Amino acid sequence: MGANVSPHPKFKEIYLVTLEDGSQRLATKNFAQGKSVYGERLVKFKGVEYRLWDPFRSKLAAVILKGLEIVPIQPNHKVLYLGAATGTTASHVSDVIGEKGHLYCIEFASRAIRELINNVCMFRHNMSPILADARFPERYSALVGKVDEIYCDIAQPEQAKILADNADLFLKPEGWIMLAIKARSIDVTREPSEIYKQEVNTLRERGFEIHGVVHLEPFDKDHVMIVALYAN
Repeated sequence: MGANVSPHPKFKEIYLVTLEDGSQRLATKNFAQGKSVYGERLVKFKGVEYRLWDPFRSKLAAVILKGLEIVPIQPNHKVLYLGAATGTTASHVSDVIGEKGHLYCIEFASRAIRELINNVCMFRHNMSPILADARFPERYSALVGKVDEIYCDIAQPEQAKILADNADLFLKPEGWIMLAIKARSIDVTREPSEIYKQEVNTLRERGFEIHGVVHLEPFDKDHVMIVALYAN
């Protein structure tokens, strides 16, 4: 007997796959049929191809498994992704938003964006790779339209400030953000809990309502995911 696939009970275009051994995994429908992005297994069920979603490789998958109540990224949405890297999580976001959605991928490292283009974006017309520094959103403002959500996963100090600066330019009123806070990228000498509090306070000061702060252990050490609504 093969794998069985069912829709996630809370989140659109996210699926639960029960494998042959009885274990359950997250998955998304493959927007680029036949293409694996990071070596993930492809599963066919009732004529549809799904990609297993590894929570040890993707903080978005990790936070869903940790019980996050709100995943604002939806089919047909426009999303700005800060720190898209080589496209592991970005490819699953592309699957979720689908044919009528669009994903703007900001990445600063030229090597990473080459991999993003060659391995991912080339096969997915709902993604735009942009070589740019997320600290300077005005430099790519001509390339990015208004978006429904911003997903931010950058190894920088002032992560919340950088996200908020992008939100001021690109996020629609009542739009949502998801911010993966990497405590060790901000300050290795301070307690992670202090850093999380500082970044949450920065978001509040910039007009965000916090709707979730979820620790990502055991998938990622010294990380939390913050979900917030842009109330400006």
